[in-house]
Amino acid sequence: MKRLYSVFALVLLSFFSQAQALKEQQIDSLVNQVLKTFNVPGIALGIVKDGEIILAKGYGVRSINSKEPVTANTNFGIASNSKAFTTTALGILVDEGKLNWDDFVQKYIPEFKLYDPYVSAHFTIRDLLTHRSGLGLGAGDLMVWPDGHDFTPKDIIHNLQYLKPVSEFRTKYDYDNLLYIVAGEVIERVSGKSWTTFIQERILTPLKMTNSAPTLSLLDPELEVIDAHVPIDGKLEVINKYSNTILDAAGGIYSNVNDLTKWVNLQLNNGKVDDKVIISEKQAKALKTPQTIMPIATRPPYNSLFANYGLGFRLVDVAGKLEVSHTGGLEGIVTQITMLPQLNLGIIVLTNQQQGEAFLTITNTIKDSYLGIPNQNWLDFYTKNLNNKVESADSITNAVWKTVELHKKQKNSPHLQEQLIGTYKDNWFGDVLISKKGNSLVFASKRSPQLTGELLYYKNNSYVVRWNNRYFHADAFVHLIVDQNKIQGFTMLPISPLTDFSYDFQDLSFSKLQ
Repeated sequence: MKRLYSVFALVLLSFFSQAQALKEQQIDSLVNQVLKTFNVPGIALGIVKDGEIILAKGYGVRSINSKEPVTANTNFGIASNSKAFTTTALGILVDEGKLNWDDFVQKYIPEFKLYDPYVSAHFTIRDLLTHRSGLGLGAGDLMVWPDGHDFTPKDIIHNLQYLKPVSEFRTKYDYDNLLYIVAGEVIERVSGKSWTTFIQERILTPLKMTNSAPTLSLLDPELEVIDAHVPIDGKLEVINKYSNTILDAAGGIYSNVNDLTKWVNLQLNNGKVDDKVIISEKQAKALKTPQTIMPIATRPPYNSLFANYGLGFRLVDVAGKLEVSHTGGLEGIVTQITMLPQLNLGIIVLTNQQQGEAFLTITNTIKDSYLGIPNQNWLDFYTKNLNNKVESADSITNAVWKTVELHKKQKNSPHLQEQLIGTYKDNWFGDVLISKKGNSLVFASKRSPQLTGELLYYKNNSYVVRWNNRYFHADAFVHLIVDQNKIQGFTMLPISPLTDFSYDFQDLSFSKLQ
């Protein structure tokens, strides 16, 4: 991969030396440097302070194809920043006396089951929202990612019982998406309205977020919207935007900085805008109350002493101030919303590429100017950080593919290869067919057809699958389970440490159907 080099240290050093907000010209310079350094086509930025919009502006282009400019009205998929909309919706229902945070999920969804019967019976609405279920990071996400059009919320609820926990209930933070889908189902069953209708009627419309939509398919086609971009073999390309509605309650909303400034002001004002109460102050504060302990990043300059997940928000102290934030990522789109309530400050960064280093550089630089933290040159820090991660990952993946190519040149039929052909079943993911096409083996998922690729011998009883869709960046090991020289099934693991956690291959265990 092309190395990234930072050449902007001297420029950033002049941005600020004491507690004062950056001027618009300084922000423009910063964002334009970020666009170039991290190869991001377009960014939208919003800053809210003391209830006023300080900045709402677009930079770069919506698409490398159309070259149309990003503006403050350009819509991006805000992905997991949608989770706080779901928790706000539930808070509204708590206000109305229709449910309580500590109600058992089975009160509203009797068929809800996890791997452990005790956990299933005692799992609460609060547990759905706080990433402490005992399931591993991203467990089951392959039902919704990168495709998932064949799975329904009913399937998700049914299949949760097959996902084995990796920790004890309520003891460890492991981020998930599927339980927010269940939370969306709770909203529907309690309110009698779909999640999309409830979000539109009770949050977006009252806040006058008129250019936003709870899901991509409901976005007015006349509105501005970005294309999603990913690097493929070193070249930036446009890909189809994620459009499966099953993920809506966990990450479906499309919005823009003009509208999101209204959302941020709602949260900073604890549930009220223009004397209109959307959610009570009590429940708005509940969203920002610690629930699950998270790992702490203790490095300077923030010297954080705690990190927790609330209800749809991450909570951490930065230089003695509470920070309430979340990030969101879809293929080719990443976003961040950050609030410092004690400063009455909100920062919104939306990008149409998937380098999180871009929004981190912008958010931290602006945040530091309000906190009075001397310039940390975040651009240089995150550039080096990204380079190091990529170089480390490349060394791992290159070694694997070197071994694969060596075996290909030998042209020897690998041990047990003929036995590989057949159908394999995982309890929650469904069937995978391994077939022969010419001289190649093809791996194809039945329920997630985008997960189709060539199966290649690696070594011993292990193969690798190289996905046809190269923008996944998620090629995987296939480790055969062999007993008495017969293939019984296989497990999978991602090859690269940079593979998105939602490709949760480690949770799969396939058995061969006879």
